[in-house]
Amino acid sequence: LMVAWLQIIRYLLYILIYNTFKLLQFCFFTLQLTFYILMFQTLVAIGEVTKQIMKGNPDFFPIKKIDYGRLLVISLGTGSAKVEEKYEADETAKWGVLGWLTSGGSTPLVDVFTQASADMVDFHLSGVFRALHSEKNYLRIQDDALNGTVSSVDIATKRNLEDLVKVGEELLKKPVSRVNLETGICEASNQETNEEALIRFAKLLSQEKQLRDARSPHGRVAFPKRF
Repeated sequence: LMVAWLQIIRYLLYILIYNTFKLLQFCFFTLQLTFYILMFQTLVAIGEVTKQIMKGNPDFFPIKKIDYGRLLVISLGTGSAKVEEKYEADETAKWGVLGWLTSGGSTPLVDVFTQASADMVDFHLSGVFRALHSEKNYLRIQDDALNGTVSSVDIATKRNLEDLVKVGEELLKKPVSRVNLETGICEASNQETNEEALIRFAKLLSQEKQLRDARSPHGRVAFPKRF
């Protein structure tokens, strides 16, 4: 009888451990997929414009297929925690699956994946626009030095939301950051603030809108006034 009970307990423990592992897999995959989409949405947007150009969409007519110099890209980040060198190679070499999933109150695997993905996209786009002498056509606004609850993606308290508004207002006054292609680190350009850059982009978009209205056979009829 005792042997039978032990077998039942073992079976129940096996089911519990198996289901817990599957749940962790699902949660990690869902979180990973969410961050993956967020990190690459800028490239997706550029890809969508390129697709319309290749289809011959008249709204993009005389732009060449890879003429990045005609693109204006604004990439707004959601903010990230201040980068801390909290992982040692000697320590991580001893980690198993659980160690990479969670360690010291953080999630090393997710941290590494999301940080690397964001850096690679920013590095790639910065390099492309700089090579085409169109560096000012790419504006990346991101605060990567957040601390405390404002660095979290799931705290929607009134106080935290108000703090995030303050962070955004302060970010507007900071100088535009650009990737140093030698080090891969974002550095202040000291050429203009984020607020000034956004105003410049708005003026360029307004001028483009007026130019398209003038070229359109329907003129301003296609864009009725708003009262």
